[in-house]
Amino acid sequence: METKLDSYHLPVTGRNILRFAFPTIVMTVFNTFYTMVDGLFVSNLIGMEALSAINLTAPAIALITAVSGMLATGGSAVVMKKMGEHKEQEARQDFTLLILTNAVVGAVMMALGYTLMDTLLGAMGLSPAVFSYCHTYLSNYLLFTIPILLMYNFSLYLIAADKSTLSLICTVAGGVTNIILDYALISLFNLGIQGAAIATGLGYSITAVVGFLVFRKKNNLLHFEKPVLRGSVLFHASTNGMSELATSLVSGITTLLFNMAMLKYVGEDGVAAITIIMYVLMFVSALFIGYSYGVAPMISYYHGEQNHDKLKKLVGFSVRFIVGVSVLCTVVSILATVPLVGIFTRPDSPVYELAVTGNRLCSLALLFVGLNVFASGMFTALSNGVVSAVLAFSRSFLFTVASIQIMPVLLGGVAGVWLATPVAELLGTVMAAVLLLKYRKRYGY
Repeated sequence: METKLDSYHLPVTGRNILRFAFPTIVMTVFNTFYTMVDGLFVSNLIGMEALSAINLTAPAIALITAVSGMLATGGSAVVMKKMGEHKEQEARQDFTLLILTNAVVGAVMMALGYTLMDTLLGAMGLSPAVFSYCHTYLSNYLLFTIPILLMYNFSLYLIAADKSTLSLICTVAGGVTNIILDYALISLFNLGIQGAAIATGLGYSITAVVGFLVFRKKNNLLHFEKPVLRGSVLFHASTNGMSELATSLVSGITTLLFNMAMLKYVGEDGVAAITIIMYVLMFVSALFIGYSYGVAPMISYYHGEQNHDKLKKLVGFSVRFIVGVSVLCTVVSILATVPLVGIFTRPDSPVYELAVTGNRLCSLALLFVGLNVFASGMFTALSNGVVSAVLAFSRSFLFTVASIQIMPVLLGGVAGVWLATPVAELLGTVMAAVLLLKYRKRYGY
């Protein structure tokens, strides 16, 4: 058994930490990249109404992502903590129980989606064309609800089982499959937006299938065993992952508030401009999310093992690494604003100048995003879901909503909207620093 835990027994050095986290970083960045490419295919091969339909169905998709993220991160923390406590069989029983729970939850969500879809879409007051696009996309996307939940979970469990390279390969294979099928199904087979939904679902399904095959084998660190129903396991997995659930759920609300603010101050061009900037922020944020996901199993394992020396070294390196990368990304984003914006819109477009100005101001948020993401993920890995959820909810909802309402008034217009995100992230970092110091002695980091 010991040989299967080699990565957790290595010295905690920057090189070993990055080697462990690197596949997850690449995986998360690649996921973000092919999500952006997906939108480009739809807008160019089908049209803007189809792209609008995908955005309008985003809240339903965000709900699926939120639940899968909650169960994946929270469940992984529970399982790997028991591994660190050398309760291997119990950890595998819990792992199997959590995977089965994902399948059941996915089936329930799919059934609810089909039941409520027409009512919810009808309440939006959409044009017949956009309604049709929404209905077609969502009805096909929902077919893959269970594979999507399993994909998110297996991605993290493969990493926890010291198979991060395989997790990365699955993600890249899924992304490439999605991109190829987007072109083939939309353009060659004329399936339109139905093809886009099927391409996305099949791309996600690759990790689900590979994960199922891998965890059937008994020679792996984690593998399927006859599950034992423990209510406490499901409770702790859910509460540990509450920050991920909160982050995904409130993103739709804050996006709506940003759009309303832009419509108020500069009109529809402002909405287009902020969409471009959010793509840039999302891409850079993926670096920090990937790193946090990558080191989370190590944090959980050392916590379960009560190895405070390794935990302290891991957290210390992580903070230094994230601060350095944050400064670098901020400088690059500001200096490279013109070419970054140019990828999405032409210089003669009215959106262009808005986006250029906005990106230079919004890029200041990159100084703080990384520390906030890591702090929230760290508390999840330490099985303190309450603190993680409070931090994530405050940063992504309370501080953001307050900044959107106050900053434009203080600065007299759109500049305040651009600076709302940096201010919210700054406030989040202050809270994160306070919580990190408060719980330092309890967890020994």
